[in-house]
Amino acid sequence: MGFFEKIKSGLAKTRNAFTGLFAGEYEVDEEFYDELEERLILSDLGVELATRAVERLRTDAYEKMLTTPSKVRGALADILAETLNVGDPALKLAKKPAVILVIGVNGVGKTTTIGKLANQLAGEGKRVLLCAADTFRAAAADQLEIWANRAGVELIRQHEGADPASVVYDGISAAKARGVDVIICDTAGRLHNKANLMNELGKISRVIDRELPESSKEVLLVLDATTGQNGLIQAKQFKQIAGVTGIVLTKLDGTAKGGIVVAVADELQIPVKYIGVGEGIDDLMPFNAREFVEALI
Repeated sequence: MGFFEKIKSGLAKTRNAFTGLFAGEYEVDEEFYDELEERLILSDLGVELATRAVERLRTDAYEKMLTTPSKVRGALADILAETLNVGDPALKLAKKPAVILVIGVNGVGKTTTIGKLANQLAGEGKRVLLCAADTFRAAAADQLEIWANRAGVELIRQHEGADPASVVYDGISAAKARGVDVIICDTAGRLHNKANLMNELGKISRVIDRELPESSKEVLLVLDATTGQNGLIQAKQFKQIAGVTGIVLTKLDGTAKGGIVVAVADELQIPVKYIGVGEGIDDLMPFNAREFVEALI
């Protein structure tokens, strides 16, 4: 299955909400726009963004004399793609060893995402090292080790309950000694409170900045698309805590709320860099705004 087909298949549940609306060549009217707005809201675009998008669509359709569903659909795709273009979706990994800090609450697919990303980067010829800095969750390092073996990459870990920043320090030291291109660090998804989480992530970041001041650094926030607007609340909190540089949205194949991708990009003004559209090791897709929108509607 090709790149676009995978995204299209993954977004099937969301796209089904729009299929009937854009079928046929009848003349669109106010009822059409009201129905479209409702369906955008149900896809978790959010009330404010859905209203704004439809208002702009009405204006564009009037000015360009777009009167049929197929022509209006193209104009809507332009609006949504523009909304998604809030930054470069490509990872910045030029200065080695580059560091990717992966953050997010437990259960969103963080470890799986790290494994898929490691596999992808290794397939591009990069030497990758995983760093098991989630030392608070039982078996987190064991799960990461399974993915490291699957992707054929190296792993640095310590005992459960170890200081996460010290694990990251060990990982950086190993990366320097072994000529690693990319270090991917797992982190705890939940500590006792927001202050603890902020302190832990801050400590890890200080170690990275001190030991690798010239290296490229990405902070990827993993969100579960099936949680919809709750994921957006999580994203706002992590943006405040951790200086997020990119979003990874997982489990898009299991939700009818794929519009959350547009809502997250619009609200946070942070680029979506990857989307997860399945359970396979190659089901993490680099994000392309236009192709995503075409698959969505």
